[in-house]
Amino acid sequence: MDSDTKLYLERAENELRLAEIIMQLSVNQDLQVKTFEVRKADTYFSSVISHAYYSIFYTAKAYLIMKGIITKVPEEHKKTYAEFKRLVERGVIDKELLSLYEEVMIKVEKKKRGEFTYQRLAQANKEPASQSLENAKTFFKHIYDLCA
Repeated sequence: MDSDTKLYLERAENELRLAEIIMQLSVNQDLQVKTFEVRKADTYFSSVISHAYYSIFYTAKAYLIMKGIITKVPEEHKKTYAEFKRLVERGVIDKELLSLYEEVMIKVEKKKRGEFTYQRLAQANKEPASQSLENAKTFFKHIYDLCA
């Protein structure tokens, strides 16, 4: 594994761990009140979704780099997704991984437009956050194994 691939995988894993920590902070009242002194009503599910997305994004970048495909700004996220999708279409990557990527990416896009991330009841965002986190874990594990 080359150093750039390794660095992106480390970044992806860091984003994944942070998403897990934020999820725990959002659901664990002891952490909320005793450790961090935040209001019980506070949740950070939108951040879980964002960090899950970044984990997938950096994991995809790592795999692309390993394959000799470099994506850069402008529109780095769009280019990374398009190149990853191209590998799926060519049969190099399982289409289920693309589905995980797309599901989290759609949630992030909706967040930007305010369609679900800022629901009046913060708990309404728990399930999308939980699913995004699971998607990121699965995506990371499968791509990491391919890169190793």
